[in-house]
Amino acid sequence: MVIRVQAEPFDYGQECASFAQSSKNSGAIVTFCGIVRDNDDASLSIMQIEHYPGMTERALSRIADEAQRRWALESCLIIHRFGALRPSEQIMMVATAARHRSDAFAAADFLMDYLKSRAPFWKKEITANGSEWVAAKASDEEALTRW
Repeated sequence: MVIRVQAEPFDYGQECASFAQSSKNSGAIVTFCGIVRDNDDASLSIMQIEHYPGMTERALSRIADEAQRRWALESCLIIHRFGALRPSEQIMMVATAARHRSDAFAAADFLMDYLKSRAPFWKKEITANGSEWVAAKASDEEALTRW
């Protein structure tokens, strides 16, 4: 299990290749990359992502540990960025490796749902009209009920 919380951009292709190289005994690899999308109501200039160092890594480790308890994962990777991000920049990446695709897909889906709603990151949208903290969405909370 590898968890990285960083300000720097990451190379998604390189991360996928490296993860695959380290997962040679797996029969399935699932990857996901989240990107900053523009706001529907106002043109987004910056998505400011903040976190509390130490607490964030521990929370991500607990989420990853839970995924590894529930599914037969051979490996998992979580990368999450913080700082000032612009539209179309990568925010996060999840990769899971397992002997069978059902475990890899389910674990990746679980990780994405829990990262979206339970990981201790705070997001502020900055537009030409001002700034606003992003509130939790009911749909994100509802997604957790299937787990």
